[in-house]
Amino acid sequence: MGAAGPAGRGSGEVMTGRAVRRWTLVGFGALWWWAVTRLLLAPDAGALEGTVAAGGWGLSVLPVHCIPKARADGALAAGRWRGAWTSGARRGRR
Repeated sequence: MGAAGPAGRGSGEVMTGRAVRRWTLVGFGALWWWAVTRLLLAPDAGALEGTVAAGGWGLSVLPVHCIPKARADGALAAGRWRGAWTSGARRGRR
């Protein structure tokens, strides 16, 4: 038996795209936690740590709001508000 790398892989195998993405996310998560911890505990923390922490928080909120309008629950069709406003305006003129 030869030496196996992580998850039983041989030393010559290449990581799949999924594994690369996973480890990239783990790396960015570790960077974010480093910045937040440094902001909380180090008196000399500055703009770099604040930027990393704010950027990571912003990215974590972004996917919640980014879905196609056609798939969104309660999304209104294009022009629906215009029709409602014009019908209301016509009713008010009578």
